[in-house]
Amino acid sequence: MPLSSLPSLTWAQVGEWFVGTPLQIIVTIALAIVALRLLHSVIDRVVAGATRRHTQRAAEQGAGNKLAQAIGLANERNLQRTRTMGSLLHNVVTIAVVTVATLTVMALLEIPVAPLLASVGVGGVALGFGAQSLVRDFLSGIFMIVEDQYGVGDVIDTGEAVGTVENVALRVTQLRDANGVTWYVRNGEIIRIGNRSQGWSIAVVDLPLPYDEDIERVKGLIQHVADELRATSPWDEKLLESPTIGVESMTGGVITVRVSVRTVAQEQFSIQRELRERTKLAFDREGIRSPAGLPAVPPYGGQA
Repeated sequence: MPLSSLPSLTWAQVGEWFVGTPLQIIVTIALAIVALRLLHSVIDRVVAGATRRHTQRAAEQGAGNKLAQAIGLANERNLQRTRTMGSLLHNVVTIAVVTVATLTVMALLEIPVAPLLASVGVGGVALGFGAQSLVRDFLSGIFMIVEDQYGVGDVIDTGEAVGTVENVALRVTQLRDANGVTWYVRNGEIIRIGNRSQGWSIAVVDLPLPYDEDIERVKGLIQHVADELRATSPWDEKLLESPTIGVESMTGGVITVRVSVRTVAQEQFSIQRELRERTKLAFDREGIRSPAGLPAVPPYGGQA
């Protein structure tokens, strides 16, 4: 094609063309970028504000308020949940703004959007039927995060696996059980959750005694042992209240005295072991007999 046949454009015509569709596309993209930055900035400020409030709340509670820490107000847990929600909002906002900007640019280029949306809708329905479990996993993950059902470091029972949470994502939750096995549990498959780390736990110790033993004396001795335990570090930070002591059962000439005490979550096992050991030493000192009818143990430091 000879050059003489090409249309001659003046600078005014080029400028008029540029002010039209190309400029509108550039403005649309620029507005989308600005909107993304503004929305992300707002989300970051909200997350930072929530983080500061959690930190202030933890400081106001004080180190001595063990019960408040035990019922799920630990600062690190709240910080993690807040940051997870911030990351989720970032992703949602990005997808929404990019989608709107893309559709706007397609409309400016006079690309038929309606047939495309119809095709996407049909494809979305087909994909939805094929990915129902994936959608369920994501929705369950969102509700688990929003409702703060568990977090990293919690010991949970999912029904299929029991272990410590190492990672919480929208689709799967990663656990490590007591044998060191890593479990990947799909959030949509979790029907119920037992969280052993939220709130508090109860340490229970059963002490068998002969039927003719002086129960009031034994209870006083156990109370003394528990009071000493509460006054000793680090047990003073793990025990939340004074224990409850009472007779649990009387069977075959054996009386079982039960000691139950509220502890910081997941500390009940160490408390049980320490209580048994200290109580055994106290029984030895006081000559309290075993239920098997063995002779009384001589006083601590005495002669047999």
